[in-house]
Amino acid sequence: MDFGGPLTGVKVLDLSEDIAGSFCGRLLADYGADVLKVEPPSGSAMRRVGPFYHDEPHPEKSLFFLILNLNKKGVSLALTSKAGQRLLRELIPHVDLVVESHVPGYLDSLGLGYEDLSKVNPSLVMTSITPFGQTGPYREFAGEEIVSYAMGMVMGISGVQGRPPLKHGGFQAQYQGGLFGAGATAMALFSQDRHGIGQHVDVSVTECVASTMMATQTIYPFIGGVQIRRADGTMWENPMPCKDGWIIVQAGGGATWDDIAEFFRAPELLEPRFADRAQRVRNGPAMDQVVLDAIKDREKWELFPNAAAKRMLFGLVQTPSELAECPQLESREFYRETVHPVVGKVKVPAELFRMTPAGYHLRMPAPTLGQHNTEVFGEGLGYDSGELAVMRQTGVI
Repeated sequence: MDFGGPLTGVKVLDLSEDIAGSFCGRLLADYGADVLKVEPPSGSAMRRVGPFYHDEPHPEKSLFFLILNLNKKGVSLALTSKAGQRLLRELIPHVDLVVESHVPGYLDSLGLGYEDLSKVNPSLVMTSITPFGQTGPYREFAGEEIVSYAMGMVMGISGVQGRPPLKHGGFQAQYQGGLFGAGATAMALFSQDRHGIGQHVDVSVTECVASTMMATQTIYPFIGGVQIRRADGTMWENPMPCKDGWIIVQAGGGATWDDIAEFFRAPELLEPRFADRAQRVRNGPAMDQVVLDAIKDREKWELFPNAAAKRMLFGLVQTPSELAECPQLESREFYRETVHPVVGKVKVPAELFRMTPAGYHLRMPAPTLGQHNTEVFGEGLGYDSGELAVMRQTGVI
């Protein structure tokens, strides 16, 4: 049987203004849900986040908005106005789910919180993704990526001993929040389908980060110890420079020390001073020099397959251009091409995980601002062209 995806038929309103909530909504849309992005008439805050296509600041050319809102339709709606609140309530009986990322209590103050909307649709699921969750002393605190990394403890074990904690690059905490949110939402939708009941799903981005530290967190109450940052003084298990970039080699895997010495073409590694792990740690700087001398004239793409043949735990640091052309990702159709009405053709990270017999479908690019206002409010809710014109003129849509 051919169908659009596992979430085909699920109707979603995405009210989120950040990466985490938008990514959650996009994942649901990617696998079949009909997701409607609801933005203020001035446009989502994400539209003002660079980088922009060809470095031209423009509300339709934000990379983040384009990527995070694939497969969604879009309307503009002023939730701060009474008319906008009424329109949203009119949409609620027609949807299964609301995704939002506002400060806890904000939607309640507008009469649009979970308790309010569940009176209109008792089976409604609302997923709220915020920095610290809906409860607790930090619930109203603002959060950013670096805050979640710090408060979630990842920074506490990242970096090198004797130096400041290190934050990873990018927005991984936000994407974790979106991924966890989508997973929790799928469970709530399953309950909705089986039992006909709605739920308020409360996702804390900081807790999502902290949950990835589960083993580290358990060490302290279990044995009273803490995981420390990496030791300084050896390149082993740290990025090493070669002729055209960086590689990383980690102990373990199926390679023997003889295999490793052969791979590096460095018979010096077989000397007694490197005979066992304790000796290698004691003579770390000398071992580093042997390895660095051995790879300084070798290229990472030559080293990579040879390491695989030796069953070594080996990685190479890919550049953005290399990742975009990665044969492994290409073979799995990770990237797809979409055609946006303003930007044109764009290659985007698309299929993030696979399902059979049918899973991911790239159906449409990110919506332009208010693109589906007439379809949703006119054809869907029955407002005529004159009423829609008044709504536009008064800033409701």
